[in-house]
Amino acid sequence: MLAIEVGRICVKLNGREAGRKCVIVDLMDKSFVVVTGPKGVTGVRRRRANMNHIEPLQDKIDIKRGASDEEVEEALKTSGKLEEIAQMVKPASTSV
Repeated sequence: MLAIEVGRICVKLNGREAGRKCVIVDLMDKSFVVVTGPKGVTGVRRRRANMNHIEPLQDKIDIKRGASDEEVEEALKTSGKLEEIAQMVKPASTSV
């Protein structure tokens, strides 16, 4: 499994934002992280997310812990991942 770390791009697996990509901006504890889309790019609002409800991807951007949405968007532009993150993906089925 890929590391859960600040700057890691993930896909939300559950909830109304399922299938949308987001970026981890902070680690809260062993079960929760703070993610953002940013909302203007992917539609994912900055919020707490259970680590079981996100799937980390290979991509990572260089941001500091607690970076603002503007800083995240700028880092995505700089790394050339802005268009890529805006596309929705079909989440893998998590049903048993």
